[in-house]
Amino acid sequence: MVYSIRDVVSYLDKIAPQAYQESYDNAQLITGNPEDEVKGILCTLDTTESVVDEAIALGCNLIVAHHPIVFKGLKSLTGKNYVERTVVKAIKNDIAIYAIHTNLDHVSNGVNKKICNKLGLINTSILQPKRELLSKLVTFAPKEAIEKVLNALFDAGAGEIGEYSGCSFYTEGTGTYTPSEQANPYKGNRGNPHREPEARIEVLLPAYLEKKVLNALKSAHPYEEVAYFFQKLENENQLVGSGMLGHLDYPMGEMEFLHHLKKSMDLRVVKHTKLLNEPIRKVAVCGGAGIFLLNQAKNSGAQIFITSDIKYHEFFDAENQIVICDIGHYESEIYTKELLGELLSQNFTNIALYLTKVVTNPITYL
Repeated sequence: MVYSIRDVVSYLDKIAPQAYQESYDNAQLITGNPEDEVKGILCTLDTTESVVDEAIALGCNLIVAHHPIVFKGLKSLTGKNYVERTVVKAIKNDIAIYAIHTNLDHVSNGVNKKICNKLGLINTSILQPKRELLSKLVTFAPKEAIEKVLNALFDAGAGEIGEYSGCSFYTEGTGTYTPSEQANPYKGNRGNPHREPEARIEVLLPAYLEKKVLNALKSAHPYEEVAYFFQKLENENQLVGSGMLGHLDYPMGEMEFLHHLKKSMDLRVVKHTKLLNEPIRKVAVCGGAGIFLLNQAKNSGAQIFITSDIKYHEFFDAENQIVICDIGHYESEIYTKELLGELLSQNFTNIALYLTKVVTNPITYL
């Protein structure tokens, strides 16, 4: 089967919707024609000139990266820095670059789940769930159309709560209306008041799917004019947010866990605050720069918080309440390329798929 770049992008957007990225981010197709056929995919943490060279050598015309190579607006493409040189090389060689960044950080099976898996953590949950990402749709349908309408809403992505799908609530009642002389009523006669046994249907949905769900509702509903309204919810979405909390199968001593951390993540260096002589049972993690989650990590009851890019004075904020570990930005997210490979291989079995062998870490250690 032949797949286009758009097919791959659409698949990844279902796993980590672009709507879930932070406002400052640039997670999207950065270069390339979405209608081009995919000849090969190279997964990477960063896109650099060397990674583009690798894609050329492997015959890949799509690079799927975690970090966007273009983070701020480009005002020129003269090759004066590594960003411009990388973009120019990709364009000249018809290589598409797709970035899946903070949206992949925020989903429950994303970057932080990969870290938890590497550490053998179980019973994981989002450390800081995001609010106001959900909407509630309320609509009304004649009794004989309830199942058809509900199925259309579910197919469009509504009615999913955690590990449950097909979730809805409806109550039966009576709807009233009077069709005008120009109307084409499903039930009743023009000019005459009509009462119809109906159900009030309520479903939850991700707010970014409102348009898709509404189109599905109108296509499936038998009425000429469909009554509905959306309500924005302040609820937390337990499957979308920052960081992750996990549990160990059995408690570990602090030094035992630190050695486990180094081995599991293949680390040369772990910077950490003072050890507290408490067994490690719960672990908080955040790939990349995650010190903004320190209070959530403390309040979660975790004994240790693993992240990166911590400034000197921020280590003091541990306040002898938790052990903070800085394992390095690259080191905390390098296994994202494995995650991307795993996700893509599930759906595109006939496309050549590679994980970059280029070490893009700009930091070296003696």
